[in-house]
Parts: sequence; C-alpha cells; structure tokens
Amino acid sequence: MTSIILLTSFGIINLFVGFMKSKRILLPLALLFLLAVLGANLLQWNDTQSYFNNMLTIDNYAVGFTGIMVLSTLLILPFSQRYITEQDDNIAEFYSLLLFSLVGAIMMVSYENLLMLFIGIEILSIAMYVLAGSNKKSIRSNEASLKYFLMGSFFTGILLFGIVLIYGATGSFDITRIAGAAQRAESVEGVMFGLGMLLIVAGISFKIAAAPFHFWTPDVYEGTPTLFTTFMSTVVKTAGVAAFYKLMASAFGASYATWYPTLVAITVLTLLVGNIGAAVQTNMKRMLAYSSISHAGYLLMALIALNERSESSIFFYSLAYSVASIASFGVLKLVTVQRDDETFEAFNGLGKSNPMLAFAMTVSMLSLAGIPLTAGFFGKFFIFSSVIEGGDMIWLVVAALILAAVGIYYYFKVIIAMYMHPAGNFAPVKVSSLVSVVLIIITALTIILGIAPALASDIL
Repeated sequence: MTSIILLTSFGIINLFVGFMKSKRILLPLALLFLLAVLGANLLQWNDTQSYFNNMLTIDNYAVGFTGIMVLSTLLILPFSQRYITEQDDNIAEFYSLLLFSLVGAIMMVSYENLLMLFIGIEILSIAMYVLAGSNKKSIRSNEASLKYFLMGSFFTGILLFGIVLIYGATGSFDITRIAGAAQRAESVEGVMFGLGMLLIVAGISFKIAAAPFHFWTPDVYEGTPTLFTTFMSTVVKTAGVAAFYKLMASAFGASYATWYPTLVAITVLTLLVGNIGAAVQTNMKRMLAYSSISHAGYLLMALIALNERSESSIFFYSLAYSVASIASFGVLKLVTVQRDDETFEAFNGLGKSNPMLAFAMTVSMLSLAGIPLTAGFFGKFFIFSSVIEGGDMIWLVVAALILAAVGIYYYFKVIIAMYMHPAGNFAPVKVSSLVSVVLIIITALTIILGIAPALASDIL
C-alpha cells in the first residue's frame, strides 16, 4: 500500500514540477521517485498487510512482482532523454502517466477482490491509451491509440460481464469465497459460473496479447512511441500474467478441469501465431510485437501446469523477459531515431560502429531466444520443468521447443545484420552516458541471471 500512496503522490508532484521552465530536473526526479518506491516496496517483504476489508493484500507475491515492474520502469526512463533534450512540453505528463499506470499494475498483482482487479486494469489501461497516442503529429500513433482504446474498451466490457456472471453464480467478488463456491457450482449456477470464467479468460488474454485476442498488438506496438511500447511490452504484460495466475490459482483452482482445455488451446495458438508471425516480419518493431505474443504463450504454460513450481517460474521468466525486452527496445529506439529506419537493415554494421550497443542487443536477442548463459534460457527451463512435472503435457513442451527453434531464426536475423552486413551510409549511433550505463547494467543482469539463476528463482 505504501508503494501505491508514494506513486500517486509522486505523480501529482511531478505534474507541478512540469510547470518549471527547464525540464531537465524531471528525469532525475522521476528516477529518484522510483528508487524510493522500490525501496519502500522491498521493506514490505515478509510483512503481509490487508486493506479495504481484505480487498487488497500486500504479500510476498505482490512485493515480488511489484519489484519487477518498478525496476523495469526505472530502467526504461533513461531512454526518454531525447524528450528532455528537445524540451518536450508534455514530458511531465508522460512521466506522471507512467507513475499512475504503475498504481494500477500494483493493484493487479495484489487484489483479493474482482472489483479491485477491474479497477487496477482500468487505471493501467487508460494511461496506456493516452501514451499510445502521445505523438500527436504521427498518424500511426493516432491510429494505435484509437485501435487500442476501442479494442481495449470492448474487451473490458467482456471482462466486466464475466465478473458479473461470477458474482451472480457465487454471490461474492472475493476470490477466496469464489474458490469455495466453485466446488459446488451446479445446474444453472454452474453454467453461469463457467461462462463467467470463459469471459474473464478472454478479457485478460486480450490484456496480455494472447491469441486469438492478439490482433491489436502488432499495429499498436508499431504505432506507439517506442518508449511506451517498451513499457507496454514489459510492465503491462507482467501485471497481466501475474493477475491471471493469481485469479486462476486462487479463485478458479477447483474448476481446473473446466478451464484447462480452453487455456491449452489459447497457449498453443499463442505460441504458433507469435513465433510464425515474427519469422516473416521485415519491420523490427513488428517482429518484437509478435515476439511479445509468443512470450505470453510461454508464460501461460506455467499457468496451465498450476503446480508448486508455476509461481516461481512465472516470476523468473517475467524478470528475464522484461530485462531483455528493455534492452532490445532501447537499442531499437536509439537506432531508429538516428537512422530513420525500423527494418533489420537499420542494424547493418552496428557491431563495428557501436560495439557496446551491438553487444547489448546481441545478449538481449540471445536471452529472448533462450540461449544458454542468459537469463532467458533458465526462464524457459523453469517454465518447461513446471509443465513436465505435471506428467501428461510433455507434448506441449515438445511443441514449445520446436517453436522456440523458430524464434532463434528471427532473433539471429538482427545479430547477423549487426555483425555480417556492412553499415553502408549509416553513421555511428550517438549514445548518452546515462543510457550506456543502463545498457551495461541490463546486459550484466541478463548474464548474471543466466549463470546464477538461483539469485532470483528462489525468491517466491
């Protein structure tokens, strides 16, 4: 709860600071705010507290995933230096919206009541609708915002309808009471309960870009300014998956046999669409969008397994994926802004002109592909282990491994462009000291977690 209060307060303070003539103080101030929130969050470890008549509970699960989301935002913000340098009039509003959206994300990982889950989703989503269209001069940004808003509103209605049906079947929004009622759902109430679960699964699947509810993702990711696409791909997905797992494990665990086939179908389709879709892209940003869809599929595998390893697997994978995605989107932002090209050709010769950028991008691509000695390898290993432990879903792991091999193909297209193609007329990419430090930290973290995964895998 301390994190929510601090983020809300800091967001409001940041808006007032934005009235100052110079904008240079905004970035260090926002980073300082996030460091304070991260510290306050860690102080709540092993100190479970409930609020609002048990509608919100801050436990180790909430603290862990909040830590990933705040850390991700802390690593994303340095890439916004260009907004400061160019004296963008709206930079204070951008930072405040990111802080406010984190409030919604924290509510999504700490809810104990479906109403609190809905409020958290709406706080997060509304901020993202605005940020998606923040580049007012870009038609693609305006299109992305409108498409995200319309589709998001539609699926929010579906989610809300599902919540209402669950309330009608159980008489409660509390996930503990719903879990108890799920064991005796029969006849008309049973049908209502099952339909409610199905609608909620569809609503949350949209939020995490799982197929067949992924159709908005490539266009929205491509049109949204890269800084906010990074936030969307990491923080929003982490919050959505963590909320999804908590809901299915705590509220609908007794109905596992009912929702299991649906989620298996969604997972397989997500892996297939994400990996095959990414393999045929020529635009780097769209490739990362389809890649994000495929990673939602890997995360859903742990949810399907629903055993004692699932929680820690999702936590580690979310951390590994978030760190690698921030590096890849960060380098993409630097390259595309200065070379005015979003295709793979924009990375030609980067290995010679900018060795540090190329190395950071290489490590992030290897991690996303699941290559050993990177965090992504153990992320996939823990996910697959949790599924294998179930015993009857080996075929799913085999299918995921085959599709992961497809992932190696499209991730290596970037590496080949950087080291094996000449730069041509492209000049070296300019990188600030702050961004260089952040990329070094991210790269080191990816490698460290790939060598000593126990540093994070045993937290939850």
